[in-house]
Amino acid sequence: MLCRLKLASQFTLLLSLIFISGIALGGFALSQALEQKAEVEMSYRGQMAMQMVNAVKSYTINDIATRFAQITDPETQFIPETIPSLAARQVFDTLKEIWKYKDFIYKDATLNPTNLNDQADRFEAKLIEQFQGDRTLKTLSGFRFQTGDKLFYSAQPLTVTNSSCLKCHSSPKLAPKSHVEKYGIQNGYGWQLNQVIGTQVIYIPASEVTNNVRQALVLFISIFIGIFALVLASVNYLLKWRVIQPLKPMAQLAQIISLDTINAHEVRVLEPEELSKIAQRRDELGQLGRVFQKMVREVCDRQQQLSEQLKQLRVEVDRTQVIHQVAEIAETDYFQKLQQTAKDIRNEWNE
Repeated sequence: MLCRLKLASQFTLLLSLIFISGIALGGFALSQALEQKAEVEMSYRGQMAMQMVNAVKSYTINDIATRFAQITDPETQFIPETIPSLAARQVFDTLKEIWKYKDFIYKDATLNPTNLNDQADRFEAKLIEQFQGDRTLKTLSGFRFQTGDKLFYSAQPLTVTNSSCLKCHSSPKLAPKSHVEKYGIQNGYGWQLNQVIGTQVIYIPASEVTNNVRQALVLFISIFIGIFALVLASVNYLLKWRVIQPLKPMAQLAQIISLDTINAHEVRVLEPEELSKIAQRRDELGQLGRVFQKMVREVCDRQQQLSEQLKQLRVEVDRTQVIHQVAEIAETDYFQKLQQTAKDIRNEWNE
């Protein structure tokens, strides 16, 4: 089927197939690369927010809680600003007012939380198990689906590294009365030093990642289509005006030469007008044109020589036929009698 198409159509079809294959493979590879890059960027932003939260927690434990302990009695007065997780959540809520972080969700997902809002779900519990099983693991990231939405998460282990945390979370008997009155004695106790009690996790809607990837992919495909259209138009132009059009006179001459009766005059008229232009080129078609031009002239010369030889041969054939016919007449009895009669008459005249 491809052989039945014209040369320009063949090139267009082949280039189109290459374009479709290239854009499919390139688009897939670029999509994967862009998604990976977007994930790295989201993870980096999540880690930055996480480090800020941890800095707030550290400042709250080491400075705020210590200073309030000097001026108040935690046994009788509960001060939320001295709780690291509450202070961190308050700061993170303030951070979400910035448009870059407005869709971020922060959670101290804990297996045994003081505040039940921090209770780890099944997915978060698996993350905690991974951190417990591999204490060298510092971060986990990926995607999860929650209530029909695709979320990108970045998680770190939540480990009890400060012994001051155990004042409120080791045992209800040791916890301040104000803490017990606020949260009761059922949850948030039994923690141990260096124990992985949960995970700090930041969720980012995947729509942001998807939109960035889609926009970059659309831009790439648009540029690729534009480049392909330009290349295809250039190839068709060069193919038509630099290859196909110069070949037409040679094809026309070849068709005339292939006829049983060659019109040498028509060939000589067409050859200087079209073929000479091709022969003046310096590329491969020019070389082909010069060779073809030489061939055409040789064919015309041979055709002319053949015509002259045929004329001469006809003259010789006609002369031979006349001689042969005369010889046949001379051999007839009638002609013999005429010759004998003419001889007898001459003899009589001589006498």
